[in-house]
Amino acid sequence: MGPRPRPGKMPLGLRRKKEAKSQEAARLVGAERAGARGSSPPGPAVATRVLVFHTQLAHGSATGRVEDFSSIQELYDKIAGVFEISPSEILYCTLNTPKIDMERLLGAQIGLEDFIFAHVKGIKKEVEVYKSEDSLGLTITDNGAGYAFIKRIKDGSTIDSVKTVCVGDHIESINGENIVGWRHYDVAKKLKDLKKEECFTLKLIEPKKAFEIEPRSNAGKSSAGKMGAGRGTLRLRSKGPATVEEGLSETKAKAIEKIDDLLELYMGIRDIELATTMFEAGKDKGNPDEFAVALDETLGDFAFPDEFVFDVWGAIGDAKRG
Repeated sequence: MGPRPRPGKMPLGLRRKKEAKSQEAARLVGAERAGARGSSPPGPAVATRVLVFHTQLAHGSATGRVEDFSSIQELYDKIAGVFEISPSEILYCTLNTPKIDMERLLGAQIGLEDFIFAHVKGIKKEVEVYKSEDSLGLTITDNGAGYAFIKRIKDGSTIDSVKTVCVGDHIESINGENIVGWRHYDVAKKLKDLKKEECFTLKLIEPKKAFEIEPRSNAGKSSAGKMGAGRGTLRLRSKGPATVEEGLSETKAKAIEKIDDLLELYMGIRDIELATTMFEAGKDKGNPDEFAVALDETLGDFAFPDEFVFDVWGAIGDAKRG
Protein backbone atom coordinates (compact mmCIF):
# COMPACT_ATOMS: atom_id res chain seq x y z
CA MET A 1 0.00 0.00 0.00
CA GLY A 2 1.58 3.27 -1.08
CA PRO A 3 1.61 6.45 1.01
CA ARG A 4 -1.27 8.86 0.60
CA PRO A 5 -0.31 12.32 -0.75
CA ARG A 6 -1.56 15.37 1.06
CA PRO A 7 -4.89 16.68 -0.27
CA GLY A 8 -4.24 18.96 -3.20
CA LYS A 9 -0.75 17.50 -3.79
CA MET A 10 0.32 14.80 -6.17
CA PRO A 11 3.41 12.58 -6.52
CA LEU A 12 6.40 14.12 -8.28
CA GLY A 13 6.16 11.76 -11.23
CA LEU A 14 2.50 12.60 -11.80
CA ARG A 15 3.28 16.32 -11.52
CA ARG A 16 5.97 16.02 -14.20
CA LYS A 17 3.55 14.19 -16.49
CA LYS A 18 1.00 16.94 -15.89
CA GLU A 19 3.56 19.64 -16.71
CA ALA A 20 4.46 17.80 -19.90
CA LYS A 21 0.78 17.66 -20.85
CA SER A 22 0.45 21.40 -20.18
CA GLN A 23 3.42 22.12 -22.45
CA GLU A 24 1.91 19.97 -25.17
CA ALA A 25 -1.44 21.73 -24.79
CA ALA A 26 0.31 25.11 -25.13
CA ARG A 27 2.06 23.87 -28.28
CA LEU A 28 -1.26 22.79 -29.80
CA VAL A 29 -2.90 26.12 -28.97
CA GLY A 30 0.02 27.92 -30.60
CA ALA A 31 -0.30 25.77 -33.70
CA GLU A 32 -4.02 26.45 -33.88
CA ARG A 33 -3.52 30.21 -33.65
CA ALA A 34 -0.80 30.09 -36.27
CA GLY A 35 -3.16 28.21 -38.56
CA ALA A 36 -5.82 30.88 -38.04
CA ARG A 37 -3.28 33.50 -39.25
CA GLY A 38 -2.62 31.47 -42.39
CA SER A 39 1.01 30.57 -41.61
CA SER A 40 0.25 26.83 -41.39
CA PRO A 41 -2.77 24.53 -41.59
CA PRO A 42 -4.64 23.89 -38.31
CA GLY A 43 -3.89 20.15 -38.49
CA PRO A 44 -4.88 18.11 -35.44
CA ALA A 45 -4.78 21.04 -32.98
CA VAL A 46 -8.57 20.88 -32.48
CA ALA A 47 -8.47 17.39 -30.96
CA THR A 48 -10.86 16.69 -28.11
CA ARG A 49 -9.41 17.36 -24.69
CA VAL A 50 -8.90 14.29 -22.50
CA LEU A 51 -9.36 14.97 -18.78
CA VAL A 52 -7.49 12.73 -16.34
CA PHE A 53 -8.21 12.68 -12.60
CA HIS A 54 -6.18 11.06 -9.85
CA THR A 55 -7.90 8.89 -7.27
CA GLN A 56 -7.32 6.84 -4.12
CA LEU A 57 -9.41 4.78 -1.74
CA ALA A 58 -10.11 6.99 1.27
CA HIS A 59 -8.90 4.44 3.82
CA GLY A 60 -5.56 4.15 1.99
CA SER A 61 -4.30 2.84 -1.36
CA ALA A 62 -1.93 3.52 -4.21
CA THR A 63 -2.84 6.38 -6.55
CA GLY A 64 -4.79 5.56 -9.71
CA ARG A 65 -6.01 7.51 -12.73
CA VAL A 66 -9.52 7.74 -14.18
CA GLU A 67 -10.76 9.35 -17.37
CA ASP A 68 -13.52 9.18 -19.99
CA PHE A 69 -16.66 9.23 -17.80
CA SER A 70 -19.86 11.27 -18.07
CA SER A 71 -21.90 10.26 -15.02
CA ILE A 72 -21.44 9.37 -11.37
CA GLN A 73 -22.07 5.68 -12.11
CA GLU A 74 -19.47 5.67 -14.89
CA LEU A 75 -16.98 7.32 -12.53
CA TYR A 76 -17.63 4.66 -9.87
CA ASP A 77 -17.16 1.97 -12.52
CA LYS A 78 -13.80 3.49 -13.51
CA ILE A 79 -12.60 3.77 -9.91
CA ALA A 80 -13.71 0.21 -9.19
CA GLY A 81 -11.75 -0.98 -12.22
CA VAL A 82 -8.59 0.77 -11.04
CA PHE A 83 -8.70 -0.85 -7.59
CA GLU A 84 -10.27 -4.17 -8.68
CA ILE A 85 -13.37 -3.89 -6.51
CA SER A 86 -17.10 -3.95 -7.28
CA PRO A 87 -18.68 -0.56 -8.08
CA SER A 88 -21.36 -1.40 -5.52
CA GLU A 89 -18.69 -1.22 -2.79
CA ILE A 90 -18.31 2.55 -3.30
CA LEU A 91 -20.57 4.57 -1.00
CA TYR A 92 -19.55 8.06 -2.17
CA CYS A 93 -16.50 10.17 -2.98
CA THR A 94 -14.95 13.28 -1.45
CA LEU A 95 -12.76 15.81 -3.22
CA ASN A 96 -9.24 16.67 -2.05
CA THR A 97 -9.60 14.97 1.34
CA PRO A 98 -9.84 11.35 2.49
CA LYS A 99 -11.90 12.39 5.53
CA ILE A 100 -15.66 12.00 5.82
CA ASP A 101 -16.12 15.68 5.06
CA MET A 102 -19.63 16.53 3.89
CA GLU A 103 -18.41 19.93 2.68
CA ARG A 104 -16.38 18.14 0.02
CA LEU A 105 -18.78 15.54 -1.33
CA LEU A 106 -18.45 14.80 -5.02
CA GLY A 107 -21.70 15.67 -6.76
CA ALA A 108 -22.30 16.31 -10.44
CA GLN A 109 -19.38 18.77 -10.69
CA ILE A 110 -15.66 18.11 -10.30
CA GLY A 111 -12.99 20.81 -10.36
CA LEU A 112 -10.46 20.11 -13.10
CA GLU A 113 -7.65 19.92 -10.53
CA ASP A 114 -9.58 17.89 -7.92
CA PHE A 115 -8.20 14.69 -6.40
CA ILE A 116 -10.93 12.04 -5.88
CA PHE A 117 -11.10 9.87 -2.74
CA ALA A 118 -13.53 6.94 -2.83
CA HIS A 119 -15.14 5.80 0.43
CA VAL A 120 -16.06 2.11 0.39
CA LYS A 121 -18.29 -0.07 2.56
CA GLY A 122 -17.03 -0.89 6.03
CA ILE A 123 -18.79 -2.17 9.16
CA LYS A 124 -22.50 -3.02 9.07
CA LYS A 125 -24.59 -2.10 12.11
CA GLU A 126 -28.20 -2.23 13.24
CA VAL A 127 -29.68 0.27 15.68
CA GLU A 128 -33.06 0.74 17.32
CA VAL A 129 -34.27 4.31 17.72
CA TYR A 130 -37.14 5.66 19.81
CA LYS A 131 -38.79 8.53 17.94
CA SER A 132 -39.46 10.92 20.81
CA GLU A 133 -39.92 13.99 18.58
CA ASP A 134 -41.50 14.66 15.19
CA SER A 135 -38.07 15.57 13.79
CA LEU A 136 -35.21 13.10 14.06
CA GLY A 137 -32.56 15.76 13.39
CA LEU A 138 -31.20 14.05 10.26
CA THR A 139 -30.26 15.57 6.92
CA ILE A 140 -30.16 13.02 4.10
CA THR A 141 -28.34 13.13 0.77
CA ASP A 142 -27.42 10.47 -1.80
CA ASN A 143 -24.52 9.57 -4.04
CA GLY A 144 -26.45 9.75 -7.33
CA ALA A 145 -26.11 6.00 -7.81
CA GLY A 146 -28.62 4.50 -5.39
CA TYR A 147 -27.12 4.98 -1.93
CA ALA A 148 -28.67 7.44 0.55
CA PHE A 149 -26.60 8.44 3.56
CA ILE A 150 -26.53 10.79 6.53
CA LYS A 151 -25.12 14.21 5.75
CA ARG A 152 -25.77 15.96 9.06
CA ILE A 153 -26.94 15.23 12.60
CA LYS A 154 -28.44 18.12 14.52
CA ASP A 155 -26.98 18.68 17.98
CA GLY A 156 -29.37 17.67 20.76
CA SER A 157 -31.72 15.83 18.38
CA THR A 158 -33.19 12.32 18.71
CA ILE A 159 -30.50 10.79 16.49
CA ASP A 160 -27.75 12.73 18.24
CA SER A 161 -28.48 10.68 21.34
CA VAL A 162 -27.83 7.43 19.42
CA LYS A 163 -24.04 7.49 19.34
CA THR A 164 -23.67 4.53 16.95
CA VAL A 165 -25.31 6.56 14.15
CA CYS A 166 -22.74 8.77 12.40
CA VAL A 167 -22.45 11.27 9.61
CA GLY A 168 -21.43 9.41 6.46
CA ASP A 169 -23.36 6.22 7.31
CA HIS A 170 -25.28 4.67 4.43
CA ILE A 171 -28.90 3.83 5.30
CA GLU A 172 -29.52 0.33 3.94
CA SER A 173 -32.96 -0.37 5.40
CA ILE A 174 -35.69 1.13 7.61
CA ASN A 175 -37.78 -1.26 9.69
CA GLY A 176 -36.58 -4.14 7.53
CA GLU A 177 -37.49 -2.45 4.22
CA ASN A 178 -34.50 -2.27 1.89
CA ILE A 179 -34.15 1.29 0.53
CA VAL A 180 -31.14 0.83 -1.75
CA GLY A 181 -31.97 2.64 -4.98
CA TRP A 182 -34.20 5.24 -3.30
CA ARG A 183 -33.49 8.93 -3.77
CA HIS A 184 -32.66 10.98 -0.69
CA TYR A 185 -36.00 12.83 -0.63
CA ASP A 186 -37.89 9.50 -0.53
CA VAL A 187 -35.73 8.33 2.39
CA ALA A 188 -36.27 11.64 4.22
CA LYS A 189 -40.05 11.34 3.73
CA LYS A 190 -40.01 7.73 4.96
CA LEU A 191 -38.24 8.77 8.17
CA LYS A 192 -40.50 11.80 8.64
CA ASP A 193 -43.63 9.64 8.30
CA LEU A 194 -42.58 7.22 11.05
CA LYS A 195 -44.94 7.40 14.04
CA LYS A 196 -43.94 9.46 17.03
CA GLU A 197 -43.35 7.70 20.37
CA GLU A 198 -42.58 4.40 18.67
CA CYS A 199 -39.34 2.53 18.01
CA PHE A 200 -37.93 1.85 14.56
CA THR A 201 -34.87 -0.01 13.28
CA LEU A 202 -32.12 1.23 10.98
CA LYS A 203 -29.59 -0.95 9.20
CA LEU A 204 -26.52 1.14 8.40
CA ILE A 205 -23.15 0.67 6.70
CA GLU A 206 -20.36 2.98 7.74
CA PRO A 207 -17.48 3.80 5.37
CA LYS A 208 -14.25 1.90 5.85
CA LYS A 209 -11.78 3.98 7.81
CA ALA A 210 -8.01 4.17 8.05
CA PHE A 211 -6.26 3.83 11.40
CA GLU A 212 -7.01 7.39 12.49
CA ILE A 213 -10.27 8.02 14.32
CA GLU A 214 -12.73 10.20 12.42
CA PRO A 215 -15.00 12.69 14.23
CA ARG A 216 -18.58 11.50 14.69
CA SER A 217 -20.15 14.54 13.05
CA ASN A 218 -18.32 17.07 10.89
CA ALA A 219 -20.94 17.85 8.31
CA GLY A 220 -20.53 21.62 8.27
CA LYS A 221 -23.26 23.93 7.10
CA SER A 222 -23.33 23.56 3.36
CA SER A 223 -21.98 21.60 0.45
CA ALA A 224 -21.81 24.71 -1.73
CA GLY A 225 -18.14 25.22 -0.93
CA LYS A 226 -17.19 22.45 -3.32
CA MET A 227 -19.01 23.97 -6.27
CA GLY A 228 -15.91 25.70 -7.53
CA ALA A 229 -17.02 29.29 -7.94
CA GLY A 230 -14.63 31.02 -10.28
CA ARG A 231 -12.89 27.91 -11.64
CA GLY A 232 -13.41 25.35 -14.38
CA THR A 233 -15.39 22.23 -13.57
CA LEU A 234 -16.38 18.98 -15.24
CA ARG A 235 -20.19 18.64 -15.12
CA LEU A 236 -21.40 15.04 -15.11
CA ARG A 237 -24.75 14.15 -16.65
CA SER A 238 -27.11 11.21 -16.36
CA LYS A 239 -27.64 11.41 -20.13
CA GLY A 240 -25.21 12.69 -22.72
CA PRO A 241 -21.50 13.56 -22.49
CA ALA A 242 -19.91 15.45 -19.62
CA THR A 243 -19.01 19.07 -20.34
CA VAL A 244 -16.35 21.46 -19.07
CA GLU A 245 -17.88 24.67 -17.73
CA GLU A 246 -16.63 27.85 -16.14
CA GLY A 247 -17.09 28.19 -12.38
CA LEU A 248 -20.19 29.88 -10.98
CA SER A 249 -20.29 33.58 -10.27
CA GLU A 250 -20.12 34.42 -6.58
CA THR A 251 -23.68 35.80 -6.65
CA LYS A 252 -25.13 32.66 -8.25
CA ALA A 253 -23.17 30.40 -5.90
CA LYS A 254 -24.57 32.24 -2.87
CA ALA A 255 -28.13 31.99 -4.22
CA ILE A 256 -27.78 28.25 -4.77
CA GLU A 257 -26.33 27.83 -1.28
CA LYS A 258 -29.37 29.65 0.14
CA ILE A 259 -31.73 27.38 -1.81
CA ASP A 260 -29.83 24.36 -0.48
CA ASP A 261 -30.32 25.71 3.06
CA LEU A 262 -34.07 26.01 2.35
CA LEU A 263 -34.16 22.41 1.07
CA GLU A 264 -32.74 21.26 4.39
CA LEU A 265 -35.13 23.41 6.41
CA TYR A 266 -38.28 22.29 4.62
CA MET A 267 -37.41 18.85 3.19
CA GLY A 268 -34.64 17.44 5.38
CA ILE A 269 -32.27 17.00 2.44
CA ARG A 270 -29.30 18.79 0.92
CA ASP A 271 -28.72 18.60 -2.82
CA ILE A 272 -26.65 21.19 -4.68
CA GLU A 273 -27.72 19.86 -8.07
CA LEU A 274 -31.40 20.13 -7.16
CA ALA A 275 -30.79 23.65 -5.81
CA THR A 276 -29.03 24.55 -9.07
CA THR A 277 -31.95 23.19 -11.12
CA MET A 278 -34.37 25.30 -9.10
CA PHE A 279 -32.25 28.41 -9.58
CA GLU A 280 -32.14 27.85 -13.34
CA ALA A 281 -35.92 27.28 -13.42
CA GLY A 282 -36.60 30.59 -11.71
CA LYS A 283 -33.98 33.01 -12.99
CA ASP A 284 -36.00 33.97 -16.10
CA LYS A 285 -39.46 33.94 -14.52
CA GLY A 286 -41.27 37.22 -13.91
CA ASN A 287 -43.22 36.35 -10.75
CA PRO A 288 -43.61 33.59 -8.14
CA ASP A 289 -46.66 32.10 -9.88
CA GLU A 290 -44.67 31.50 -13.09
CA PHE A 291 -41.88 30.02 -10.98
CA ALA A 292 -44.32 27.69 -9.19
CA VAL A 293 -45.65 26.45 -12.55
CA ALA A 294 -42.10 25.84 -13.80
CA LEU A 295 -41.26 23.85 -10.66
CA ASP A 296 -44.42 21.79 -10.99
CA GLU A 297 -43.54 20.94 -14.60
CA THR A 298 -39.96 19.91 -13.88
CA LEU A 299 -40.00 18.80 -10.22
CA GLY A 300 -43.63 18.02 -9.51
CA ASP A 301 -42.84 14.74 -7.77
CA PHE A 302 -41.37 16.65 -4.83
CA ALA A 303 -44.68 18.33 -3.92
CA PHE A 304 -42.91 21.37 -2.49
CA PRO A 305 -44.96 23.35 0.07
CA ASP A 306 -46.08 26.83 -0.98
CA GLU A 307 -44.00 28.51 1.73
CA PHE A 308 -40.88 26.81 0.44
CA VAL A 309 -41.54 27.87 -3.16
CA PHE A 310 -42.09 31.47 -2.05
CA ASP A 311 -38.85 31.52 -0.03
CA VAL A 312 -36.88 30.04 -2.95
CA TRP A 313 -38.33 32.67 -5.25
CA GLY A 314 -37.15 35.30 -2.78
CA ALA A 315 -33.62 33.87 -2.81
CA ILE A 316 -33.57 33.93 -6.62
CA GLY A 317 -34.89 37.49 -6.65
CA ASP A 318 -32.15 38.59 -4.28
CA ALA A 319 -29.56 37.04 -6.62
CA LYS A 320 -31.07 38.74 -9.69
CA ARG A 321 -30.82 42.10 -7.91
CA GLY A 322 -27.19 41.40 -7.11
